[in-house]
This record gives sequence, C-alpha cells and structure tokens, in this order.
Amino acid sequence: MTDFTPLKQLGSLRPVTRPVSSIMSAYLEHYRLASLLTANIDLHAGFFEAQGFQLWAQVWSPPQPQGTAFVVHGYFDHLGLYRHLLELLLARGWRVVMWDLPGHGLSSGARASIDDFGDYVGCLSALTKEITHLELADGPWIGIGQSTGAAILATDALAHGHQTRWDGLALLAPLVRPWGWQQSSWLHRVVSPFVRSVPRRFRANTTDLGFADFLRSGDPLQPDRLALTWVSAMRDWIPLLLSMPPSELPVLILQGEQDLTVDWQWNLATLTGKFPNADIHRHPEARHHLVNEAKPIRAPLFHELADFLAGYERRLEPNDTLPSTDTCPQGTP
Repeated sequence: MTDFTPLKQLGSLRPVTRPVSSIMSAYLEHYRLASLLTANIDLHAGFFEAQGFQLWAQVWSPPQPQGTAFVVHGYFDHLGLYRHLLELLLARGWRVVMWDLPGHGLSSGARASIDDFGDYVGCLSALTKEITHLELADGPWIGIGQSTGAAILATDALAHGHQTRWDGLALLAPLVRPWGWQQSSWLHRVVSPFVRSVPRRFRANTTDLGFADFLRSGDPLQPDRLALTWVSAMRDWIPLLLSMPPSELPVLILQGEQDLTVDWQWNLATLTGKFPNADIHRHPEARHHLVNEAKPIRAPLFHELADFLAGYERRLEPNDTLPSTDTCPQGTP
C-alpha cells in the first residue's frame, strides 16, 4: 500500500507548483483528486500549526471565487475522501479549504484521538487565521461539516453567537450523540480506566459498497482503533453544546434515516433548538457517510446543498451555466 508519509516533509501551506511532485501526484491520484486539478484551479497544500499539532491542509481555488467553503471531515476520515464534495464546490465556483483533524490523515497527534473537543475548535480558528493571512479568504464563508466535522462547526458558531465568523453552515449527518449512547456511555465509564482503545469495527455506513471496501483495504490513512480518550472528550463536550444559547445563523441539515452511527432523531431535535432557522432534509435510504453515499442517494442530497449555496452566490450572466453538480463515477472513493 502506498506510503504518503513523505508528504509530511512538504512544509508550510503554500502553492503547489506544476508539474506536481511525484509523491503529491501519487496522493492526488490515489484519492481521485488529480482530475480536479485543472489548468484554471490553483492548489495550496502543506501544514499549519495549531494547538500543538501540525495539521495537513489544502486550498483549492477557482478563478474569481464565489466565496470560501471550509470543509470539516468526520471521525476516522481525512480530506482525501471528500472528492465528490470538492467537485461540487469547485463546479459552482467556490474556493475550498480542507484539512485533516488532529490524529487523522497526515496531521500529527495520537491516532483518532483528542483530549478535548475544544482543541478541534481551536484548530479551526487557527486555520481561518492562516487562510486570512495567505489572502485566501474571500467571503462569504460557509462551513460544511460531516458528522464530527458538523459538531465542530456547530460548536464554533454557537460559541461566538452574533460574532460568528460564518455566513451559513451545512451540517451533514451531524454528531451530537452517537447511536446507542445511553448504553455505550455506561460501558465507556466502566472500561475506560482500564482500556485505552478498542479495535475499530468497519461498518458499511454508506450504500456505496465500493467506497466501504476502499476504507477497509485501500486507504493507508485509515485508523484501525477507536481511542477511548476521544469518547471521553465527546462525553464531556455534549453537555457543553447543550448549554450554549441558540443562534439565528442560516443552517442546512442533511440526514439519512438509515444512519446507525449517530442518534439522528435526538440530534435533529437538539440542533433545531440550537439553530431555529435550520432547514432539514432527510433521505429515507441514506446511511451516515453522506458525502460518499451511492450516486442515486448522494445526488438529491447534493442538490439540496447546491440550492443552499446558491443563496450566497453572485448572479450569473445570462449566457453562463454551471457544470453538473455530480459527475463522479459510483463505487470509487
């Protein structure tokens, strides 16, 4: 399996020159991102420092961006898995900022672990400062998060209230508490003093079985254990979120009704209390990993996302058209 650790020598976040280096090219090809790096797309890649971590980031910039979309991935994920979402955003003319959470992908930190969810939010704040410093921060700013990424964005927005940096959020299968939390929380309290991690169960959390197989056997950046420190941090974070005052921020929530990763019914009720202006769209067949669902399910969900983004986009000239929002083949990462 390909080893991408040499990318850790790339250094700070900077423009990627053409032709692309062999290791960077291998990374982009492996995650099917290479075809998106067209002649009119600029790419920055590298690391930034935040909360004591070295975090891998990429910024994809089309000409005259509509705005900046900050994509925050889910637990066990990394930015390389978000090709479908990246394609949608670039097709609509958005600059896309993506990063690997601490302990995920190419970022430093104990694998799939965090001591405090507040560290995630601190890293996000550091990223926005870095992007602003690099003059890659065209407004409006939209945050798009999958699962844990949605939890990070929601926490950041609620914590800042009327001073929020966001013009809108799109929360995909958002985490507040996981499926079966009442039972698993009790078990976690019993075993966590004695066990540091448990083997990961690779569950097909998407109907795209090709993607599920890729996670099991084709992705060298996948963690293979669940860190109980992460579960402890999540347990401490839940009451913090519940205590925060609500926000009038425009929010889109996309949720699959076959999701067995998060307690989605309880989560939606909680989040509508925190974001009373939330627009919720549920899909009866979708599972958890919405950005990598099979195309027949992903397409209508992405259509809702495209409609949400359209509210922030500049009006097109009469002869202008937007590319298709979903042209990726099914069954690939």
